[in-house]
Amino acid sequence: QVTLVESGGGLVQAGGSLRLSCAASGRTSNIYAVGWFRQAPGKEREFVAAIVSSGGTTYYADSVKGRLTISRDNAKNTVYLQVNSLKPEDTAVYYCAARRVRGVLISRREDYDYWGQGTQVIVSS
Repeated sequence: QVTLVESGGGLVQAGGSLRLSCAASGRTSNIYAVGWFRQAPGKEREFVAAIVSSGGTTYYADSVKGRLTISRDNAKNTVYLQVNSLKPEDTAVYYCAARRVRGVLISRREDYDYWGQGTQVIVSS
């Protein structure tokens, strides 16, 4: 079992930045990759970024590429999501998730086995 806890969300003005954290505990050695997803009100939960535990390969959704950076600190079992140049449309609950297997698509949320409770990001214009 793996437990994920997100933090770092909040209210920020457009153009600002935030760094979200995802701390993992439990059987973290079983994690193949950690991803970030977000869900805006009335919308589907969408893939944002992911990082592979071994090697650190990163993946980004096209819609956020260039403004987001995912990174990890293996010693702390923590994955970070740096979000820059925030826009009102970035307003959402941001979730981190962990998967045990590689699968076909890193962005497929059904392949993630563990989820955090989410952290709210609100971007004011």
